[in-house]
Amino acid sequence: MKYQVITIHRDFAAYGRTIARALSEALGLPWYDRDFVKKTALESGFESEMIREEGENLSHRSKWVDSIMSTVHSGYNSSHDDIFRAQSKVILELSAKPCIIVGRCSNYVLKMAEVPTFDIYLYASRENRRQRASELLPDEDKSMDPLAGKKLDPVKDAVELDKYIARRDDLRRTYYKKYTGSEIDSASNYNICLDVGTLGVDRCVQILLEILK
Repeated sequence: MKYQVITIHRDFAAYGRTIARALSEALGLPWYDRDFVKKTALESGFESEMIREEGENLSHRSKWVDSIMSTVHSGYNSSHDDIFRAQSKVILELSAKPCIIVGRCSNYVLKMAEVPTFDIYLYASRENRRQRASELLPDEDKSMDPLAGKKLDPVKDAVELDKYIARRDDLRRTYYKKYTGSEIDSASNYNICLDVGTLGVDRCVQILLEILK
């Protein structure tokens, strides 16, 4: 491939890790997602728990507090900023060899470093993501949301699942906007955007392999 790194950004519950894993197996490349927690902890000195919470999520309130504090104190560094810098360093280190990186503004970080990347965005309708969201809930950090840890039925609890999905999308989009100055779902940031809900996981993988190979 002419691309050193493949990056994958995604809506919450749009099968980002599933597709990253399938591409990894087909292309023989390592893929990194939750591995960032350990690597960033070593790089930054922050606890793994904090990195899981703040490594790709930023609430509007936290963004506002950071803005106020940086205005009042010129030398102020938020934990979000420190973690972003540590993750960026890890991303650059990983990009020394061909790999697949999920999220963490990796497309932006590598673009700034002039590393050739093939950037993918995965999305799906809220309805398509409910089932996957209900499967992911037990694995989420329970401090992130009061719904976390509960096995919700995607039909009976559709309203609650929609709220949870919307919140997770908002946290991720606010984070991406702060550190890149761009919208996470802007097509101009990617080589290809795929509707996983309409195409299905297997077809998305096939399309990507046809392009990448």
